[in-house]
Amino acid sequence: MDLSVVVPTLNAREQLSGCLDALSERAPDVEVIVVNGPSSDGTTGMVRERDDVDVLVELSDRNVNVSRNAGIEVATGDAVAFVHDELAIEPSWRDAVAASLDAGADVVTGPTHRTLRAGVTTESETSDTVAGRDVAFFSGDNVALDRAAVEALDGFDEYLETEGARDASHRLAAMEYDVVWNGDMCVRGEYGADGGRPDRDLGARYRSLAYQLAKNYGLRPAVARSTIASALKDSVSAAREVTRGDVTPTTWLGTGREVVSGLTGGVAAGLRARKADETPRRNPNGVSTRHDRAVRRYDWR
Repeated sequence: MDLSVVVPTLNAREQLSGCLDALSERAPDVEVIVVNGPSSDGTTGMVRERDDVDVLVELSDRNVNVSRNAGIEVATGDAVAFVHDELAIEPSWRDAVAASLDAGADVVTGPTHRTLRAGVTTESETSDTVAGRDVAFFSGDNVALDRAAVEALDGFDEYLETEGARDASHRLAAMEYDVVWNGDMCVRGEYGADGGRPDRDLGARYRSLAYQLAKNYGLRPAVARSTIASALKDSVSAAREVTRGDVTPTTWLGTGREVVSGLTGGVAAGLRARKADETPRRNPNGVSTRHDRAVRRYDWR
């Protein structure tokens, strides 16, 4: 099985260097494609000086899903993997990918081990049932897809700035492609000094969530109730922060307005996207919709 590995990156030269070192040492047979957003830290020069990168694609977009699709455009492997630039594959990663795909899996994903001061945290398999559809989620930071699955998806939805992998998981489930979990397909990284706290831009988060659900399932009462319940849960959590003095009431109200705006905007955009692509792949913003992503390509194959 010929495997292409796409590494999107943006202003992370040192971390990317570690990621590429691990690929060179532990998966020397793969085709390595680096997709560089408009980095200003010397990433282009560092990659051009290496002899273990096959293609470097330069972009002007800062959207990771645009980067992933730009990598798909030039990948030639029977399967395409995506690895986050701040993560390093473990020694078992390459064999785990091959074992799962050779056994018939359409998509395989695995855990990310992260080092903390107090020890190591990791992830486990996640799935959900949405409107009667069983969805197995994959991590966009550590996944390999068979070529047929990549083409069926038409890559990632570039409307989304985040959560493109979860959107693709919903669409894979609709098209009855399997996503399997392989615990040996692991990658490793380290949290920064902030302990890896999640992004609290709730407006953007709920815009993305509403868009995905409206696009993939339409207007369904059960889906709407679940989304609103999640928003209310976050609202209560934020209210507790107000009572503790961690957040001002003005900030809390402003965040609430952003959540409502995100939900309504996401639903409207999702319904437009659902109308624009009525096929099961539900991707009106995929690989085939444009050919102007790359500002420049360096192809050393």
